Amino acid sequence: MHFEVIGKITNIETIAINHSIRELARLREQYGAGHWRKLKGVATIILSNHNLRQAEVHWYEAHGIGKKKMKIKKFLD
Repeated sequence: MHFEVIGKITNIETIAINHSIRELARLREQYGAGHWRKLKGVATIILSNHNLRQAEVHWYEAHGIGKKKMKIKKFLD
């Protein structure tokens, strides 16, 4: 599902760090070495059909690399 985050992501929590991440090898191969973290937060998103929704989103992030592989886990509204 294609979507775009509108505004800031709130209630950000770290779910996993480095070796606790199942996809760590693939992240390093695809994007490079870094201090990888898996995070979750709440954001207002706009879907490809132009609907605005509140959702819990998860993503991977490393310093100097940025947010990668953002996905919607559940809708909150």
